[in-house]
Amino acid sequence: MIKSMLKSSLFWPIIVLLLILMINLFFDSSFFSIEVRNGHLTGSLIDILNRGAPLMLISIGMTLVIATKGIDLSVGTVIAMSGAIGAMTIASTDGTGLGPLFMAIGLSLLICTLVGCWNGLLVSRLGVQPIVATLILMVAGRGVAQLITGGQITTVYYDPYSYIGGGYLLALPFSIFIVAFVFFVAVLLTRKTALGLFIEAVGSNPDASRLAGINSKNIMLMVYMFSGFCAGVGGLILSSNVMSADGNNAGLWFELDAILAVVIGGTSLMGGRFYLMGTVMGALIIQSLTTTIYSIGVPAEINLVVKAIVVLIVCLLQSPEFRRKVFGFGKVKRSGEQKEREGVTLS
Repeated sequence: MIKSMLKSSLFWPIIVLLLILMINLFFDSSFFSIEVRNGHLTGSLIDILNRGAPLMLISIGMTLVIATKGIDLSVGTVIAMSGAIGAMTIASTDGTGLGPLFMAIGLSLLICTLVGCWNGLLVSRLGVQPIVATLILMVAGRGVAQLITGGQITTVYYDPYSYIGGGYLLALPFSIFIVAFVFFVAVLLTRKTALGLFIEAVGSNPDASRLAGINSKNIMLMVYMFSGFCAGVGGLILSSNVMSADGNNAGLWFELDAILAVVIGGTSLMGGRFYLMGTVMGALIIQSLTTTIYSIGVPAEINLVVKAIVVLIVCLLQSPEFRRKVFGFGKVKRSGEQKEREGVTLS
């Protein structure tokens, strides 16, 4: 029972998340308290969920990309592009009714999905290495976002737009429901259909999956499109939170946090099996750690070092080899045949 729990991809992330949250109690005794203000639930835990929503979204998309043995370094710039398109679309309208809102959402998500399709085409059809293909967009995409906004921080005054990232539904932030919906759809498609097996097969061995009749090119194209879509939704949430678009700084380094969240969640960068729930836990760990660092007064110049140390600890705890050498868990049992071979070798 205990050994099976230790081998679970969710065990160590949950333990680390709880430890990070418990640390806050030493500095703020009311950290776990949740209050109702103006009909909305408020508190540090609610803030972590709300502020971590964009990271959870792009991490879900990144998980499927990494499961195919790929990588998407462009999600940060896609976030900037999404916010820029949404804000500029609203700024170019009269700002009345719900028409501008649906227009901004539809246009942003469409372009971000097409941008993901561009990455997918480079990787699946032209054979460009994923890190190179997405690095191209990582560099060019932020320039495109600045071109859209004219190099300025664009501010919008349109209340329906603020509802995406700052609104409430059933007393909870609306962004939480967006994450829950995207997560539910991703789980439904990958665990209740054969799509998840196809993705894992492509990541484990693309040549063998192709010979088995799986169209690996279409699978890779699809996951990059989904990653672009998730980044687009995350960009709208971030932009609506501040009611502005900053093509230069929006989504900066989000791609690295997303990769860390996927790795913390137990998904290997070598492709194959993936764990969406583990990814969500990884994103919550990163957001909780960021909140803790700022709340306890850690100097801003060393917060990245603290974050890196915690991530390293989580990754080490998830390593069977590390646990075997340090804690003695999971010792390899030799079969009778292996013992016999060793005896022959020694003799």
